[in-house]
Amino acid sequence: MKIVCQSVEFEKDMQDLVNLFYEDDCPFSIQHSSSRNANQLQSFLKVEIDGQEKQYFKAYTLPAQMTVLQEKSLLKRHYKNHLYEVLSTISGKKLPWGSLTGVRPTKFARDLIDRGEVKSHLISEILSKDYHVSQDKAKLAVQILKNQRCIIKNDKLIDLFINIPICPTRCNYCSFISNELWTVKDKVDTYLDCVIKELEAVKKLIAEKYYIVRTIYIGGGTPSVLTEKQLERLLAAIGYWVTEFTVECGRADTITREKLEILKKYGVTRISINPQTFCESTLKKIGRKTTNQQVLDAYMLAMEYDFVVNMDIIAGLGEERLRTFKSTIKILLELYPHNITVHTLSIKNAAQIRGQEIKNATDVPKMVDFAQQTLLANGYKPYYLYRQKHQLGGLENVGYFRDDNVCIFNVDSMEDVSSVIAVGAGAISKRVFNLENRIEREPNCKFINDYIDRIDEMIEKKIKFFS
Repeated sequence: MKIVCQSVEFEKDMQDLVNLFYEDDCPFSIQHSSSRNANQLQSFLKVEIDGQEKQYFKAYTLPAQMTVLQEKSLLKRHYKNHLYEVLSTISGKKLPWGSLTGVRPTKFARDLIDRGEVKSHLISEILSKDYHVSQDKAKLAVQILKNQRCIIKNDKLIDLFINIPICPTRCNYCSFISNELWTVKDKVDTYLDCVIKELEAVKKLIAEKYYIVRTIYIGGGTPSVLTEKQLERLLAAIGYWVTEFTVECGRADTITREKLEILKKYGVTRISINPQTFCESTLKKIGRKTTNQQVLDAYMLAMEYDFVVNMDIIAGLGEERLRTFKSTIKILLELYPHNITVHTLSIKNAAQIRGQEIKNATDVPKMVDFAQQTLLANGYKPYYLYRQKHQLGGLENVGYFRDDNVCIFNVDSMEDVSSVIAVGAGAISKRVFNLENRIEREPNCKFINDYIDRIDEMIEKKIKFFS
């Protein structure tokens, strides 16, 4: 059931909140309306359940002076808070992130502070009191804000992102636009031709606009699926030496000594080796053919070359229960990688798996809480966080670091504080205007074939976008 709003511009955000309470169809109808009288706002919700209608009303006082954008933001927040309170009363449920539905709750908190609406030492209290965020999640948000010391707001600083949307196989939970290698093997070299062509245009643009490349990130997909020759060809075309250069090598079965030597040769400092779980029966169920031994071997090999290593795990995979998840955490701590990212399973429409197939959803919040408490107790600290639609339990993904090994690119991206020049199919460039508090985005076409056919158009659009 969709919520019907008098103000259509807020309907999507309010529908997202309804979906967090009711993952399937909402069992009743909801209508929202509002009225204004000077600086007084009245919010009305009409809920029809089994033929009976109930009305809910709440009044808010608005500031005397607001810009158009400030007014829109405040109205949306009030409407969502009202809706949250009503749905929480009807359902008897509380959501970990309260009325916040956005991808970046820490950015929301930072914006409240930057706009002068909240003193930094009160942000946890405000998130809990005004936005119904649980005390644990509000505390987590505050910890992350304190750990993001790498933020620099300078419109001349940019991050360079290159997308290789190809994987050895497709995991059943994956919703990314990524291609299995066997389906595009004959197009990979042509795709790299186009990526390098776009990259050359980008390098010229960077020089002409006096941008400074702060970090480089090659993601996907699984960039390490490229052959040694293809990988070196791509890296040789980049030509920037930065203190943080990340390449995702998520599948351990794609990692070889030769590839790591090539990465090292061209200045790569950081890689991802992602087990997702150390339960091999789960790996088989989700379509991931890597073995634990391959992960361990790849990790030890990476240590020989002194890479900073991130390892991803996912809470809620397969039919795993808390006990199995704890075993994965135990192995991670024995390996002691520089970064650990704890994801909560997200079931999106593009994934092969469906929500009704999940049989362990009640264990997932316990997994996430266990990971947080255990990692904190072992010297890790949270430094970035983001949420996705359809995550189990309305939870989140959190990146942890030890010994000052934060990934600047992740912080820049999640907090929207730095522009990103993005190259490749499915890559989305982002231009941040810090002084104007404004962000614009420009996507490349999503699919490899389209990208190859339209490469000149992609280059022209990017040059215009950053002019």
